[in-house]
Amino acid sequence: MLSDRAFDAAHLWHPYAGMTTPGPVHEVAEAEGVWLTLRDGTRMIDAMSSWWCAAHGHRHPALVAAMTAQLQRLPHVMFGGLTHGPAIDLGRKLLALLPEGLNRIFYADSGSVAVEVALKMALQAQVARGHPGRTRFASVRGGYHGDTWKAMSLCDPETGMHGHFGSALAPQIFVPAPPVRFGDAWPEDPERNGLAAVADLFGRQHDQIAAFILEPVVQGAGGMRFYHPAYLRGLRDLCDQHGILLILDEIATGFGRTGRMFAMEHAAVVPDILCLGKALTGGMMSFAATIATTAVAQAISTGSPGVLMHGPTFMANPLACAAAAASLDLLAMGEWPAQVAAIETQLSAALAPARALPGVADVRILGAIGVIEMRQPLDAPHVHAHARHSGVFLRPFGRLLYTMPPYITTPDELSLITQTMLEIAGWHQ
Repeated sequence: MLSDRAFDAAHLWHPYAGMTTPGPVHEVAEAEGVWLTLRDGTRMIDAMSSWWCAAHGHRHPALVAAMTAQLQRLPHVMFGGLTHGPAIDLGRKLLALLPEGLNRIFYADSGSVAVEVALKMALQAQVARGHPGRTRFASVRGGYHGDTWKAMSLCDPETGMHGHFGSALAPQIFVPAPPVRFGDAWPEDPERNGLAAVADLFGRQHDQIAAFILEPVVQGAGGMRFYHPAYLRGLRDLCDQHGILLILDEIATGFGRTGRMFAMEHAAVVPDILCLGKALTGGMMSFAATIATTAVAQAISTGSPGVLMHGPTFMANPLACAAAAASLDLLAMGEWPAQVAAIETQLSAALAPARALPGVADVRILGAIGVIEMRQPLDAPHVHAHARHSGVFLRPFGRLLYTMPPYITTPDELSLITQTMLEIAGWHQ
């Protein structure tokens, strides 16, 4: 019989990995707070919040209690023709956080599916409004929206996965990434702030575009870039002028990660459709939501066929709804703004020395996000192996070494994270 490690290597596929020469993995036996405990007893800080979702840390007692109680009553029931208390309770709590106008909630399985649903909403709404030719979508370069088929076509066309799937992916429309960094002075000249490219595109092809989708302020897996919120305000105006719907993908940025409850609040912009996920359940299980305005919902509901053509089997799963409602209760307690602000301050000071390293191209921090961008790609297997020694789990990609720690991370724990990042950055000269 194969050992557990050998079985894993022989039969279990891991994200973005091959099966002939699978990379090394750490076998986690337990997780609590910010700590992962491996099978051999080694402990590591989860500096990634397990791909950005465990905002409250692992196995938070309030989330465990909510899920345990729900598990004993109603783990799952289909949402077609039925409803239940956890879905209603979560809906009320979500609407209390969201700006006025975003009030029609579609629960989905994952962030990528939430994006697919948003695209369907936009297309159906445009057709219902008498624009059957608006079947394409526009976005900015440098973005990432998930690995499902249509979402994948809207990820960056150069750094994303477009090239690996060739003509099988329907071509979408891209403008350059927002050029002005978060915190820099905003130039009013559209040629300099990036909005001229959007205006030119809309002027030529607005009758083909159903919606424009992008991540507000923070471009996540596409490059961890932070751009000026004023870009969103200008984009909102241009979308309104040309009848194009605006979709904001807050799957990675929502629920406090950038220092605001939602990143769109930095710009005071309200989209027509909003995608949420990742930290929605506090990292307890996969869940997401796509939220539309009344205008979008009414257009879909009064057009043909009069219904939104999507319905996941596990839509509004009661267990996930209970976890999400408990997670929103933790956010409502109001500790997270101070926690995120403290993390931002410490990251800014602790990672500043990396700027002097010759192998470092840039260092940037926003909220509970810290990024060291190298001049050359990182040796990911080397970084991965260092986790056991350092006691910090980091998962870099390309030239980016970054952390998105849980909000409950203490100053001492954060110091261990930043010390490890500086060590790794120092290797790559």
